[in-house]
Amino acid sequence: MRRIAAHYLINRGEVIARPVVTIDDGGTIVAIDVWERLDTLAQTEFYAGALCAGFVNAHLHIELSYLRGAIERGSGFAGFARQIGAVRGNFTPEEREQALRAADAVMWEQGVDAVADIANGATSMEMKRQSPIRYTTFGEVFGLNSTLEPMAALKADWPEVVLTPHSTYSLQDGLFRQTIEADAEADAPLSIHFMESEAEAALYRGEGSLQAWYERMGWSCDFIGYGSPTRRIIESVPATRKVLLVHNCYVEQRDVEQLQEHFGERVSWVLCPCSNDFISGVKPPVELLRGMGCRICIGTDSLASNESLSMVREMQHFGDYPLREVVTWATWNGAEALGLQSEIGSVEVGRKASIVLIEGIEQRDGELWMTQQTKTRRLC
Repeated sequence: MRRIAAHYLINRGEVIARPVVTIDDGGTIVAIDVWERLDTLAQTEFYAGALCAGFVNAHLHIELSYLRGAIERGSGFAGFARQIGAVRGNFTPEEREQALRAADAVMWEQGVDAVADIANGATSMEMKRQSPIRYTTFGEVFGLNSTLEPMAALKADWPEVVLTPHSTYSLQDGLFRQTIEADAEADAPLSIHFMESEAEAALYRGEGSLQAWYERMGWSCDFIGYGSPTRRIIESVPATRKVLLVHNCYVEQRDVEQLQEHFGERVSWVLCPCSNDFISGVKPPVELLRGMGCRICIGTDSLASNESLSMVREMQHFGDYPLREVVTWATWNGAEALGLQSEIGSVEVGRKASIVLIEGIEQRDGELWMTQQTKTRRLC
């Protein structure tokens, strides 16, 4: 038996004071109790801070980990894409593999249990199979003149891959729908970059930087008739499908209302605040989504657009929100988004123990809060 005690346990939005979690020799949680006097509990580990379940990183491009420090901050959406294209050939396969494994190891140590990962090829697949982290891999179909074949080939070699459209602005209509239908029978979720840039909505009005770029390249779009990215999602994705909408920096209340009405509880809003700040200095609409009762999840995007893959740093970047709330976004909400809530995302009797310690927190006004000193580490 192993007993782990702390000042608090944060579990599905609830704060439990003086918890003690008992774990059997097989690693299963067998009891969650409240301690009165620790000196009466034999062989109990005590930690200052709050316990919680392992985190779910709801959006990552781990295959881009080798680009850490290679992209200039503040280059804007188009500039970021150009820089990736310019530097991504400057790294050896060995450097890429080393960066992958280092990123995976740090996430595990900091408490990440599961990841919604975007793949554009097979470079990360073997590492993910060997990792203690549970990866849901989305094979991203991308490009106005692309086909389904490259990602279909990836899925043929790695059947666990779920095909997903990159965004509402980067695929012609037939391929967008074909990609959505590829894993429909398995009821697999989709992960779609959504409203990361104001140019996305502007494209549907025939204006903006994306429209200008496509014109220069001689490309036309056959999906403008939807009128908006929101309408394209609603008219293309069945309401019964789970969808992770990622970034959402430029969504407005009307967008959220329409998408929530269409999908109900099956839509999740994944925010990556550090990446958005790195690329364009914008902030996702946390208050809008929070006020409308949306399921908010947290992602880190990639080390091409982020200085770390720390979930704590993302939570800090939102601003001053109660710890019980942001921890729920980072744990239970992410598990629900990926359909894994029966296995991860909460601390419950009968589950395999995966417990993270949050240190460097404070109590004020009857709530727990993060500080600049907050950090996490895995206990089991």
